[in-house]
Parts: sequence; structure tokens; C-alpha cells
Amino acid sequence: MSSQNDSSRVTEFILLGLTDRPELQPVLFVIFLAIYILTQLGNIGMIVLIRLEPRLHTPMYFFLTNLAFVDVCYSSNATPQMLANLLSERKTISFAGCFVQCYIFIALLLTEYYMLAAMAYDRYVAICSPLHYSVKMSRRVCICLVTFSYVYGFSDGLLQSILTFRLSFCRSNVINHFYCADPPLIKLSCSDTYVKEHAMFISAGFNLSNSLAIILISYAFILAAILRIHSAEGRRKAFSTCGSHMMAVTLFYGTLFCMYVRPPTEKTLEESKIIAVFYTFVSPVLNPLIYSLRNRDVKTALRNVLRKNPLKNMASNIS
Repeated sequence: MSSQNDSSRVTEFILLGLTDRPELQPVLFVIFLAIYILTQLGNIGMIVLIRLEPRLHTPMYFFLTNLAFVDVCYSSNATPQMLANLLSERKTISFAGCFVQCYIFIALLLTEYYMLAAMAYDRYVAICSPLHYSVKMSRRVCICLVTFSYVYGFSDGLLQSILTFRLSFCRSNVINHFYCADPPLIKLSCSDTYVKEHAMFISAGFNLSNSLAIILISYAFILAAILRIHSAEGRRKAFSTCGSHMMAVTLFYGTLFCMYVRPPTEKTLEESKIIAVFYTFVSPVLNPLIYSLRNRDVKTALRNVLRKNPLKNMASNIS
């Protein structure tokens, strides 16, 4: 498709993907398909396990269920299109499809910011105020925190996407990425991108710093509380309840700082594709492993569920 004079005439975009070397594309297809399947199995398995095991019906696992759900949707937003493009000569996405992909991506990204912040606050209350935990982290409070994450994420995501797709695309319709992302779309625009670029940097900076500040302040109080614990066993147990969350936060926020807090140039666009692989594929597939392998409650719950053999019980109930 040739260059367009304004965005109303653009009906599709071309996604260049991760590489232009045809011999690598079948290999990448197999690798990313395997990662995608593992991501879905791990996160859906985590959701089912938490639902089946009554001992996991606590605020922490309520947030973890929602984090797993966000990761399921997050990885499903761009991966099917990318996998199809790896096996296709026509690597296109419609204008409307590009808008939806961009919107869902930003919305889920912002939702995950505040979901991780809510989980940090939950750990702060559990360790620093255990006697008031059931009141401060009541079901109503948990639902409000999760609802805020979704509503804010999808509202700001819609604003950012509208600002992007109001731009005029007249230089080219070729997106140097494997999904519809803001930075490469801005590079394609021939209209004034001042408002969009500043809105993107303000949103990224505000949400990254806000959510990370909540996490860091929560863990500062947690660390102070842990240092006041006299027994080594007590300190170890307190640290173990936070270790998984801190690993997930470090992985997620580290890649995002590299991605968004800088202006879009040709060099950074190439780098952003590699960085995007980490938070689109690596982070969602590692989260279930981080929260299960390092969590005694999850491992115990999994043994209990397997011991009960729910499939056998279901079959006996049907018969």
C-alpha cells in the first residue's frame, strides 16, 4: 500500500515484525507459540487453582487472580496477530484493528501498574498492621482497588489511543514493530505530534512514578517492620511473602522504564522491539512460575487439588 495523504484514507497498516529474514520466521513462530501456550496454561491454571482451593480465598490471591487474568488478555492482544504474520507474506492489520490493539495494550499495561501497586499495599497491611488486616483489606476494599485499576487503565488507554489515531499518516503505512504501538505510529505521522508525544510522556511518567511510588513506600514500611522482628524465622517468613511480588515488579517495571521514558527515534524503535518481547511474552509467562515456585501456599494448594482429583469427582457427579 502506498503512502497516504491523511488518516481517513488509511485502511490498513503493514507490521514489519521482529525480523525481515524469512528463514528465521518459522523458528520464531514455534518459539513464540510455545511461550504463548505456556502463558495461557500457567495463568489460567493459576486462576482455576485459586478458585478451587478455599485456603487461597484471601485478598492477596484475589489480586493475583486479577493479575493472571490481565496477563492472559495482555498476551492474547498482540500474539495471535504476530504469529499469523510470521507465516504470512501479507503482514497487515486493518486501521480499526490497529486502533483496538493499541488501545487494549495501553489499557492493560496501565491496569497492571495499579494491580501491582494494590498487591504491594496488601502486603504492607498484612505485615505492618496484621491485627487490622481483615478490616483494612475487606472484600469491598479489594473490589474497589481492582475496579479502580481497570476503570483508570481503560479510560486513560482510550484517551491515549484517540490522540494517536487522530494523527495524519502520510509518510508510510509500514509500522516498524510486531504490534501497533505508540512510538512507531508517531514516527509515521506527518501532522503535529507535539500534543500526542507530551500526553504519552506525561501519562507514562505519571503512572510509572505513581504506581512505583506506592510500591516503594509500601516496601519501605515493610522493610522497617521486618527489621524490628527479632527472630530469624519470623524475618524469613515475612520476606518470603514479598519476594515473589518484588521479582515480578522488578521484571515488569525495569523493561517499561527502558521502553517509554524516552523520545521515539529510529534507534530506540529497534531497541523497543526487543524490550517489548520481555514485557509482552517473558513477564506474563514468568509471573505464574514466580508466584507458584516461590510460594508454599500455592504449592500446598496444588497438591491438595491434585489429591482430590477434581476431574474424577466431576465424572462421578455426572454419572
